[in-house]
Amino acid sequence: MSAPVNDGSGFQRRLGLFDATMLVAGTMIGSGIFIVSADIVRDTAGSGWLLLAWVITGVMTILGALCYAELAAMLPHAGGQYVFLREAYGKLPAFLYGWTAFTVIQTGTIAAVCVAFAKFLGVLIPALGTRNADVPIASDPTVVAGITFENPIVLKLPLPWLSESLTVFKRGEFTISSGQLIALALIIGLSAWNCLGVREGKWLQNVFTVAKIGALILLIIVGLLVVSDSNIIQSNFADPWGGIHKTERFAATEKLVPAAPSLLAWMVLGGALVGALFSADAWGNVTFIAGEMKNPRRHLPWALILGTVLVIGLYLLANFAYLACLPLNGIKEGATPLERGIAHATSDRVGTAVMELASPRFGAKVMAIAIMISTFGCVNGIILMGPRMYYAMARDGLFFKGVGELNRHGVPAVGLIIQAIWAGVLVFSGTYSELLDYVIFAALVFYAITAAAVIVLRMRQPGLERPYRVFAYPILPLVYIFICVAVMLDLLLVRPVYTWPGLMLVIAGIPVYGVWRLIRAR
Repeated sequence: MSAPVNDGSGFQRRLGLFDATMLVAGTMIGSGIFIVSADIVRDTAGSGWLLLAWVITGVMTILGALCYAELAAMLPHAGGQYVFLREAYGKLPAFLYGWTAFTVIQTGTIAAVCVAFAKFLGVLIPALGTRNADVPIASDPTVVAGITFENPIVLKLPLPWLSESLTVFKRGEFTISSGQLIALALIIGLSAWNCLGVREGKWLQNVFTVAKIGALILLIIVGLLVVSDSNIIQSNFADPWGGIHKTERFAATEKLVPAAPSLLAWMVLGGALVGALFSADAWGNVTFIAGEMKNPRRHLPWALILGTVLVIGLYLLANFAYLACLPLNGIKEGATPLERGIAHATSDRVGTAVMELASPRFGAKVMAIAIMISTFGCVNGIILMGPRMYYAMARDGLFFKGVGELNRHGVPAVGLIIQAIWAGVLVFSGTYSELLDYVIFAALVFYAITAAAVIVLRMRQPGLERPYRVFAYPILPLVYIFICVAVMLDLLLVRPVYTWPGLMLVIAGIPVYGVWRLIRAR
């Protein structure tokens, strides 16, 4: 048994195995699992492809977690993935990860999940939803105010192999909705709560993660046992692979990359993984809080493994539940969930469609409450963990000095405040969705090179204590890297909108790194 770590950082070591596992599961499960399957079905039109997309996502997630487990047990310090990259490759690659995480991955996810919370609150209280795009003026509540750009903003990127320039950003008009105000209030409230200490943050996380797992299990039971239909199951699995050649995505891919139909089908699947990967993302964030775990060398690897396996298992069961009670391809203008099917579920809310089958009157509201619980727990975990990485960057002189200090509760409060400010800006900019789409490619790059750090550090620092060693070394890390690279190459070809803007954002961090080095030198 490895001895507990005491690195003298000042963090309070209050997190055990259960707490860390709940952080992994809680930040992975947001709103995506209830929505993303509709988009995958529209792209692939086959139950086999839908399930395969989630299986590949699961394999990638679990393999990645196994690689991170070795690194986390070996380097159990605040900052997690940032520290792994710094030790393996130096400060520049580590900073580029931290830069991308702060500008988009962490804060963009916070913004997106908080807006999702507000959207589903709008199902219960329509006046508070994001569709109410008017804000009353305080002096006269009957008059509404909005902020509008008269001239649209459009940014385009010319690529030599495309006939037209790639539109990477487009904003026609800008409005403030009550839903955005709700999202901002959630960011401020949870950031303030987590300034009180990691014990308070973990208590909230544990309660909401257990609740959201229960809600997801309820959805699975309803879909598989309560409203399942043998005729629908037979129809959905009659031709699990054949429909992909008839989809709009297949036709668009064929225009971009002339290739054999079988290869094109796999390329379409690769593009469809974007949503599934995002829905299963954030599992590595738990490494950021290694400095607050009671026994990180022993518990952090197990938290990564248990949390990812639990969530992926639930995700697969949820998709089986969808296929057990909803037709795969329905009618877009259908009046009922059965007529619309998975592909055309209202606003892509497949989970809601399942619950509406069980209770047409209350199903949508029950699901809205479940997703609000899920998104609340998800965003609390992300808000809690992110500033620990900024703390490590600041201690290296690569972020604001105050971010590298702890308040009297042992929390990097300045980091929480700065994170909240930028996430709030993204909420009102309305660009967080595009930014998250763009950064999926960059996130895969960092996942791959972090897994490669297992091999690099085995060669460079063979004497370091490794309480957990990834099995089947080096095959397992190489398989994970290969899958990541394959998906990245696919996205480069079939969905350039998801690749080049993300790479540009990462590259933009290089001069920023230079500025921080100059500031530190002075």
